[in-house]
Order: sequence, then C-alpha cells, then structure tokens
Amino acid sequence: MTMTNEQAAWFAETFEKLVANVGKAVLGKEHVIRLTFTAMMAEGHVLFEDAPGTGKTSLARALAATVQGSHNRIQFTPDLLPSDVTGVTIYDQKTQKFEFHKGPVFNNIVLADEINRASPKTQSALLEVMEESRVTVDGTTYEAGRPFMVLATQNPIEQAGTYRLPEAQLDRFLIKTSIGYPDHASTVRLLGGANLKDRSKDLSALITTQAVADMADLAATTHVDTAVLEYISRLCEETRNASETRLGVSVRGALAMVRAAKVWAASQGRNFVLPDDIKELAPVVWTHRLVMDPEAEFSGATPEVVLNRVLADVAAPQQRASA
Repeated sequence: MTMTNEQAAWFAETFEKLVANVGKAVLGKEHVIRLTFTAMMAEGHVLFEDAPGTGKTSLARALAATVQGSHNRIQFTPDLLPSDVTGVTIYDQKTQKFEFHKGPVFNNIVLADEINRASPKTQSALLEVMEESRVTVDGTTYEAGRPFMVLATQNPIEQAGTYRLPEAQLDRFLIKTSIGYPDHASTVRLLGGANLKDRSKDLSALITTQAVADMADLAATTHVDTAVLEYISRLCEETRNASETRLGVSVRGALAMVRAAKVWAASQGRNFVLPDDIKELAPVVWTHRLVMDPEAEFSGATPEVVLNRVLADVAAPQQRASA
C-alpha cells in the first residue's frame, strides 16, 4: 500500500520538527541533520569524514535526545578488541552460568569515533550489526533493536597509524558526508553560549523510538515509479562501466538509494520519488562506493568527477506514472 497524501504531509511536518529540534544543539547544519535523519528512517548508517571538533558527538547526543533513545560513544584505538564493541560472555561463579554482557552497540545511536584507527578485525565486528541489526556471540544471536544507527567518523587529515576501511564496510554506510565548520553567524552564536558544554541536555524528546520505527515503515511505502528504478539501474551500470573505476555502485548501493530516496521524498511531503531526489542524494549515497583505478586516480580522477559525468550523461525520465 502506497503512502497517502495526508500521511506524506504528516511525515514532512514531523520530520521538520525533528530537524529543527536537533538544530537547536547543532547550529547552522540543517542539511547535514536532514541527511542524518534520512539515514535513520531508511535504517542506514552515516560515515562522517571530518576534522575533530566539528560537533559529531553533539549531533549524536541531540539525535538520541530528540527520539528518546539511548546512545553511546566508542573511541576506536589500535588496541580495541571486537568484544569491546559487541560485548562479551562471562562465567558467573555464583550461578555457574555464562552471562552475556552487552557492548556499546546495543544502543539506538552509536558514535564510532575515528573508526579507521582500530584494526580490521575490530572494524569487522560492526559488519553484522550494521547490516542485520543483530550480534552473534558464541553462537547466540542478540537483536540490536530499532532504530539502530552507527555514526562513524574518520579524520581525513591524519592517516598515520590508521587502517583504511575495506570496501565491504564502506558499502554498508548509507551516507558519507561531513559536518564541516559552522558559518560565521552560527560560530558567533556558539561562542556566545560557550558556557553550554552540551546543548543537547536542554532538548526535549519529541517522539519515541517506536514512533521512529513507525515512520521508517511508513516511508518504505513511498511510491517509486518503474522509470525511476530503471534510471537508478542505468546510473549504477554506468559507474561500473566507467574507465576510471575498478568497482562501481553495487546492488547494495542501488537498494540504499531507493530506501534513502523514499525517505527524502516523504520528508518533503511527497508520496512518490522524483529523479531529482536521486540526483540530490547521489553524491552522499554513492561517491564512497566507487573504487577508483589506481592509474586514473594518479591522473587526477576522483569519484565525484566520475559520478557527476554519469549524472550528466544518463537522461532522467521526464514523466511519472500516478502512484
């Protein structure tokens, strides 16, 4: 069943309120907040490539406070173990039984700070929970709950002592973006409230985590015309055929675009997806999924350049069938 016009209007109104509430703590970053909520309601994850001190922790706290959810922060370091992320089974001598102690991933919002500083083994501890929202330890599976979202960060400047994220893990991030520094007016406001160390503490919860899950289910009913699906498929094929890429957008990446576009359309009060939604989301949903050919990369080719050319070359559908 497709979302009705009334449901789309309600979704957009609620979405605006959520964005505005988080915007009280993360000043001047409305677009980034929109992208993050889009990922949350598409049940995906976000990778921030940012310098320290741009408000990533504040964003995670503000999101959790707004949706009445739990959050935790993991500082990734070279000596971090997989069990430090997922949890560990400990033998209790009193009960003579093994008990599972849940790790920090059992929260609604998990901030994985400097994820590329941990070893590949520890990074891979997130693969199952990011894809399936569950963790398997010692043969037993534990559900992570809904909503569940990983906000991971990596510093684009300091690469010494880091481990590059493998393509399989990058592919599991719905969106890759950056918060960046605030504009002049927002910076002045921040400096004026320098005594407020955590602005998210003053935020009131607008909805419950169950309501977020319901909004995610509602967004999934947004109509996507066959012509738009074919457009997405052609774009993905062109990224794979590009001479500058070794790997283009995967099927997982195409599915991620559909999920994100549905939420993006609903957040604007529409119960159908437009080709313009695909064009607007492509840079943050697809760029990090392109693996460049080393020679082309050495010659100056970038994923952004390839994607922009593909978007320019592939004609978008002009008409939309009724939902």
